[in-house]
Amino acid sequence: MTEKFIAMIPARLGSQRLKKKNLAPLNGTPLIANAIRKCFAAECFDEIWVNSESEEIADLARAEGAHFHARPEQLANNVATSEDFVGEFFRSHECEAMFQVHSIAPLLTAEEVRGFVTAYKEGAHDVLLSCIHDQIEVAYENKPVNFTFAEKTNSQDLKPVQRITWSITAWRRSVFLAALDKGETATYNGRVGFFPVGSISGHVIKTQKDLDIAAALLNIG
Repeated sequence: MTEKFIAMIPARLGSQRLKKKNLAPLNGTPLIANAIRKCFAAECFDEIWVNSESEEIADLARAEGAHFHARPEQLANNVATSEDFVGEFFRSHECEAMFQVHSIAPLLTAEEVRGFVTAYKEGAHDVLLSCIHDQIEVAYENKPVNFTFAEKTNSQDLKPVQRITWSITAWRRSVFLAALDKGETATYNGRVGFFPVGSISGHVIKTQKDLDIAAALLNIG
């Protein structure tokens, strides 16, 4: 097995709420181009791949210097799951681990990407999930998760909950594929770790309003 660490940016052309979402401009730069440039800027990947069914996205990816993986058409619809297209990608590319970097989470920084990859390499994880530490009272099905009804706790004393963002995720190839071959859920298979990112890094672009918010946050920064 080649000890290679690669980035994979999923970029389906079709989207329901914001047409051609991955090509939508954020401060003049298409989301997919922003993600590619961020991966290069992080300087921690052996290869950077864009995974899409679209030749339009393929042309842009290659122009930005990334490799292009042609996703089968049947994995480019709303029914196909991430396990489907991640598994298909893994079967086509030898590597130690793959880092999925979402173009629709443009506020994740190159520094956070680099820190995430370092944490994966230094840890003993098969899966590493990006998360936001929310230090606020959280309940699930009307029951406290990180606090108690018996007393009032100051927010700074609460144990933070880990809200998964999916802005960046890492999987060990051998573990992921072994789980798929056994008919198990591969996304959380093996040793799972969590890596905290900034509070806005999980902002995901699904609508024009989301895009406008991202632009406003970038301009404030």
